Amino acid sequence: MDIDTNVPTASAAPLKVAVILGSNREGRFGPVVAEWFLDRAAGHPDIETDFIDVAESEAPSPHPGARLAHVAPQLAQADAFVVLTPEYNHSYPAPLKNLIDRHYAEWQAKPVAFVSYGGISGGLRAVEHLRQVFAELHAVSVRDTVSFHNAGALFDDRGRPKDPAPSDAAAKTMLDQLVWWGRALREARERHPYGA
Repeated sequence: MDIDTNVPTASAAPLKVAVILGSNREGRFGPVVAEWFLDRAAGHPDIETDFIDVAESEAPSPHPGARLAHVAPQLAQADAFVVLTPEYNHSYPAPLKNLIDRHYAEWQAKPVAFVSYGGISGGLRAVEHLRQVFAELHAVSVRDTVSFHNAGALFDDRGRPKDPAPSDAAAKTMLDQLVWWGRALREARERHPYGA
């Protein structure tokens, strides 16, 4: 029997990656990091991104929980996640925790990668806390991260890294790992739904 190798398989289809900006503070630096990362991800042939901003997800609503409910389909359809987080008081922002805690099955058996930014620690303490949270949600965290130490000094007035080589290399490594895990876990979920 002949096999048509030109027919795309599910495992070869681009990964649907939900990119989550986890800060909602006024004057936040997150949009600069998000724009940089989305540009890097756009250059990766195996990824399609869907952007979620917790600041927009917290628009006023008369119904408790409804503000975050509309992102549930985006999370459910994602094959993988990238969380962009600052570090507040040695951890991650409360709006990000609220978004994570409002969902459960959407995270299961999917990989999560992290891009962090902050002062001297570069947000890495926030990432370490997030790894524990996502493990509890049955998600797999990708080992390599992208972190911006003293982030404000690393970008120019146009929001571009002054020295792009280190962050571009870190992003490529992280995205390559995310694609590997994303494809492996997507195939596993298709063969045997998680928790079934």
